[in-house]
Amino acid sequence: MWWLLLALLCLQLGEGMVRIPLRKGRSLREVMREKGVPEGFLKDPRGDPGRKYQLINAVAYEPLTNYLDSFYFGEISIGTPPQNFLVLFDTGSANLWVPSTYCQTPACEDHARFNSSLSSTFSGTDVTYTLSYGFGDLSVALGYDTVTIQNIIIRNQEFGLSLDEPSRPFYYLDFDGILGMSYPGVGIEGYNTLMQNMLQQNQLEEPIFSFYYSRNPTYSYGGEVILGGVDPQLYSGEVLWAPVVQELYWKIGIEEFSIGPSATGWCSQGCHGIVDTGTFLLTIPGQFMLTFLQALGAEESDQGFVVDCGSVPTMPTLYFAISGAQLPLPPSVYVLNNDGVCTVGVESTYVPSASGQPLWILGNIFLRQWYSIFDMANNRVGFALSV
Repeated sequence: MWWLLLALLCLQLGEGMVRIPLRKGRSLREVMREKGVPEGFLKDPRGDPGRKYQLINAVAYEPLTNYLDSFYFGEISIGTPPQNFLVLFDTGSANLWVPSTYCQTPACEDHARFNSSLSSTFSGTDVTYTLSYGFGDLSVALGYDTVTIQNIIIRNQEFGLSLDEPSRPFYYLDFDGILGMSYPGVGIEGYNTLMQNMLQQNQLEEPIFSFYYSRNPTYSYGGEVILGGVDPQLYSGEVLWAPVVQELYWKIGIEEFSIGPSATGWCSQGCHGIVDTGTFLLTIPGQFMLTFLQALGAEESDQGFVVDCGSVPTMPTLYFAISGAQLPLPPSVYVLNNDGVCTVGVESTYVPSASGQPLWILGNIFLRQWYSIFDMANNRVGFALSV
């Protein structure tokens, strides 16, 4: 009876909202090793993840090296009748694109491809553009069609149909495309983003969306995206709100960063953090990386920043001071155990915020601990402790 009451409560809480289950994909490293890709590929320079937020010809540079470690994806449909795709729900970009039958490379043929000739609602354009990725360029043609996400229907939505995808790394990715959920300013100029059209077509109960990431993810359930609301069953305590400081990305202010009880002073002049569901790791400003690793006793190796698995319970908790509150990130969350090898889930960027402050990227590692709420009407991000 208790389980029935809980189920009914969750159903009631879910009315007017759309839930998209997220699957946790295999890491790019795992897939490449399974396919016998030489180790040298994995040791190639990863590039700077901060370059994702530097605008090039009004289109964001999005290094797919972010997905070397892991990622979460869910299902959407495009066209009439609907064609299904697994996409990365990415708050760090604004464009929607999927593979298409226009593309004949192995990377496209190994994934679901949109066939425009099979959709009665598709309309094409003669516009093409290029997204620059860490391992190569992705060429895309623009078209319009109906996008369906559960019971949300977005009509006449602009999206990209891939023309060419290099095998490295697209062939090795479990998901098909990317659905950007950032601000229109980083999308293609003159075209509405999917989030804009959702609002204009009154498809959301409220102008917000939220993410929950399980601390123990599996392929079948890694978390969920909730469009149009939040689910209080997935978090505890009060919601802490942080204003967006630049309406391009979901960028907020970070007032201080502490390692255990010791404040570092790294943000004494202010730091910025981009809340990015399309990045797996916690990204630290490069000038602080060496000191950070030394404080944690981590050593760099081919497998990452390695620590003794036996020491994890005694490692310090990290604290982010945001909107006057301390948000802790315990070692049980920021240390990853891969088959007995423990690594700190961090990487570095030397790209500062647009106004010069040190830039942090709060990716999936951070968001496993903190349920995140993106308020489009009030330009703010909310955090509450995930259950």
